[in-house]
Amino acid sequence: MLVRSDFNVPLENGKITDPGRILASVPTLAQLADAGAKVIITAHLGRPKGEPDPALSLAPVAARLSAELGRNVQLAGDVVGSDALARAEGLTDGDVLLLENIRFDPRETAKDDAERAGLAKALVELVGDDGAFVSDGFGVVHRKQASVYDVASLLPSYAGDLVAAEVEVLKRITTDVEHPYAVVLGGSKVSDKLAVIEALAPKVDTLVIGGGMAFTFIKAQGSPVGDSLLQEDMVDTCKELLDRFGDVIHLPHDIVVADEFAADAETSIAFTRDGFTEGMGLDIGPGSVERFSAVLRSAKTVFWNGPMGVFEFERFSTGTRGVAEAIAAATQDGAFSVVGGGDSAAAVRSFGLPDDAFSHISTGGGASLEYLEGKELPGLTVLEQGA
Repeated sequence: MLVRSDFNVPLENGKITDPGRILASVPTLAQLADAGAKVIITAHLGRPKGEPDPALSLAPVAARLSAELGRNVQLAGDVVGSDALARAEGLTDGDVLLLENIRFDPRETAKDDAERAGLAKALVELVGDDGAFVSDGFGVVHRKQASVYDVASLLPSYAGDLVAAEVEVLKRITTDVEHPYAVVLGGSKVSDKLAVIEALAPKVDTLVIGGGMAFTFIKAQGSPVGDSLLQEDMVDTCKELLDRFGDVIHLPHDIVVADEFAADAETSIAFTRDGFTEGMGLDIGPGSVERFSAVLRSAKTVFWNGPMGVFEFERFSTGTRGVAEAIAAATQDGAFSVVGGGDSAAAVRSFGLPDDAFSHISTGGGASLEYLEGKELPGLTVLEQGA
């Protein structure tokens, strides 16, 4: 059984700082192994540029996965080379083998169909002609890659429990929405979220915008933003968005301004109507936290993707924490809430909030956004074609 999982977890000094994606993969893997399948897992970590990189080895993942599954997870020394082949041939029922970082092989992300097909065929050889493929890495289903897309055309293919659950949740917030519906978008670049803003703004009651991307909107309103993160080429686009959706877009009213990008920087509060000419905004201000929280606590459906500030620095985590706590409170009052993976999920866990404080914490930030934009996700489409 070949399984594509998503183990792209954050590392610090070789240690996993947020095991959320590993934990989310355990139910499907445990079910397969407990049923006696010989499980071979493909996954990536980081961006190794198509060649081995010891700093991006899946060794820490194999160790953590072994602990979570309660069984030894072998780690192959290569992707589809001699070690992977030898270990695959030696598997017995219920054994689990993790191949080394799939992106160590440049064919995984190749644009050339024939190159990707070559890697896919090598992966299929590891499980044999009677094997099957389970797609259980939602965070990569928006990628047309060998271990996500091409293998599905060579083996009987199925969606794993994780992928099926993610799709069901996203369908709910796109086709069966209870209002008031609030969307919170943060992160650094407007360009990364433009398509989802245009897709969701006509459908939501409130669209909260924070994080670095907020400064391009603030500049579009005519206020200076000092040395804050800014996409100058997107200012006119933001003006157009405000003209079209100004009744639902909520921007910060105040900003925590730092004199430098540092955890111990000197700070002040600036109001966005006046702007600021010195320093850089690293978080939304206390007034914005209060306003945003009030809106979110009254919502019946909430989708959140992207932090409100540089939450990794305690001094600039207040905005993101406030949003997270407001969404958790709304959930407790019966709202359906979705945390859209990536930094948002990492922030929730860094604040010590339990996963069940929210209706769903996604494992796929980019995939979630592309689904909400209405884009076709190759990793899902290929499963539907084979069904």
